[in-house]
Amino acid sequence: MKRCLFLLWVCLGGVAYAAAPVCPSATEIGPDMLVGRWQLEWTDGARQRGEAPWLLELDPHPEYAGSLKGSLNRGEEHHLVVADWDDEALTMEESVDGQRIAATWQATATPGQCGRELRGLRLPDSAPDASARRFRMRRLP
Repeated sequence: MKRCLFLLWVCLGGVAYAAAPVCPSATEIGPDMLVGRWQLEWTDGARQRGEAPWLLELDPHPEYAGSLKGSLNRGEEHHLVVADWDDEALTMEESVDGQRIAATWQATATPGQCGRELRGLRLPDSAPDASARRFRMRRLP
């Protein structure tokens, strides 16, 4: 009997371990893995020296399962965001007033970073494509 219980414990432990990969690939990332605090920095050639990074905080969306909601903050600037992780990509909409979309952020997981870093583009809604900016977001502890 003890041996059967031990084997059951080992098997169940293996299933639990397999459900949470140590270093997930982009196909294994889910919205729940994006919940938390992230630092966003500009990586394009137009980056200004000394420009402060943004702090992004994401939580599960209270109304839409599988979606995220949060805030994007830099100094006195506070913007609302909603986000989705679909087809191995993050799509996030930023709003200054909670009514209109100010920008759309699109990012994919950086290979080899185990879901702790994403890179992409921020596309302002009112500006031409030439004003798109490259960014990197890194998970904070």
